[in-house]
Amino acid sequence: MLYGIVPAVIAIIAHALFALLRTVIKNVWLGLLAAAGLAAYLLGVNELLILAAGAMVAAAAHLIRHPPRPRINGWVGVPMLGEQPLFPDPTGNELWTLFLTMLKIGSVLYGSGYVLLAFLQGDFVDRLHWITQQQLIDAVSIGQVTPGPVFTTATFIGYLVAGPAGAFVATVAIFLPSFVLVGLLTKVTDRLRSSPWTSALLDGVNATALALMAGVSYQLARTAIIDPITAAIAAVTLLLLWKTKLNNAWYIAAGAAIGLVHTLLT
Repeated sequence: MLYGIVPAVIAIIAHALFALLRTVIKNVWLGLLAAAGLAAYLLGVNELLILAAGAMVAAAAHLIRHPPRPRINGWVGVPMLGEQPLFPDPTGNELWTLFLTMLKIGSVLYGSGYVLLAFLQGDFVDRLHWITQQQLIDAVSIGQVTPGPVFTTATFIGYLVAGPAGAFVATVAIFLPSFVLVGLLTKVTDRLRSSPWTSALLDGVNATALALMAGVSYQLARTAIIDPITAAIAAVTLLLLWKTKLNNAWYIAAGAAIGLVHTLLT
């Protein structure tokens, strides 16, 4: 089933990125910033550094064009956490390391849920080496075919790492920061948008977040689209997403059916 589901999910992600593109890339400058963020990600730069750099560059560019008045209304801090895992050996402290890694991701994740993919790729595939890229794209597919947000991808990865206990720990850790921060930051976000330079900062983070999503989607597509059939599934799904308003579940179901038929015939 995953043979057919995965390319359909890649098409769904690509369609979502195109929709975000129209909202996030408001001018040529933000387009160049996103392109730079994409290049940095493909070159292996840390995801948090890319987001922070996008925010700082956009805010600095705005301040250069519009120097601030003497009165200062507020400030914004960008949290940064270490790149390396606390416990390099996953055999001794799987649950603790899993909890801290998912908590870190949940604390700094910004924008669409698909940004999660870049962080999962960077932490669990590239740095901890706990899962393969194929397992990551399988986890993304499970997150799409099950009820709830894309964040349920973390539940599946937790299960791959440490079984049912890992699934529980990963789920709690990934959602905990949002439950806390949403209540605290709802009013702050409106104030940030009301200030021109902090609004520019958010625009910069949006652009680089989109770049991260595009970068990891490209990497996952290389793993998912492996032959003419999977390429056709992705292309047809993308075309139907563009031309129709069918629920995404229909495309996933069709991909699953194609995967089953392919398995029976080969």
